[in-house]
Amino acid sequence: MLVAVADLSAEAAENTAAALPEGGHLGVAMDVADLSAVDSAIERVTTELGPIDVLVNVAGWDRFVSFVDTDPDFWDRVIDINYRGVLHTCRAVVPSMLERQQGRIVSVASDAARVGSSLESIYSGAKGAVVSFSKSLAREVARAGVTVNVVCPGPTDTPLIRGMADELGDGEKFIEALTRAVPMRRLAVADDIAPAVEFLVSAEAGYITGQTLSVSGGLTMA
Repeated sequence: MLVAVADLSAEAAENTAAALPEGGHLGVAMDVADLSAVDSAIERVTTELGPIDVLVNVAGWDRFVSFVDTDPDFWDRVIDINYRGVLHTCRAVVPSMLERQQGRIVSVASDAARVGSSLESIYSGAKGAVVSFSKSLAREVARAGVTVNVVCPGPTDTPLIRGMADELGDGEKFIEALTRAVPMRRLAVADDIAPAVEFLVSAEAGYITGQTLSVSGGLTMA
């Protein structure tokens, strides 16, 4: 399977694509918050690699901020990246999937969407919107053989979350507190999340749609 990697940075996308096995993959610049940029990138992908069979939405952004300290500019950025970005990419690829009667869509949301998260009210709401949208879209496209599912990670050790923690003052203490809250006593890493996505886009998951899978080390079990 040929893979197209999209990133705000064209160089980062190209480097990631070049590191994938077998070759022939494509890296493209894409700002998911910009509908025209998404359309242009999707057009390039389909021209160079062919129709898109699998869409995985992984873009995200946030800051730890109390709701009363946020403003509409912050709301817009969080919603544009975390929710509207999913709308943009799905709108760009779903028509072709329906025409070809096949497709897999997996969006990476967050367990914050399922149970809430202090200092992440806007982010939790945006990711919750992704969950609800995905369930609704799954119903609309099921008869065409297109599946739509969501993976919800718990706290995950990434540069973004460490940067967010550092902005609070004592980043290491915050990370340690997050780690203690997880029954497995460690934060997730990207390799913990990827297998869930890989399964949901596989042929073996062809009868699974409209589902939300938590990958949180046992932090949330409801």
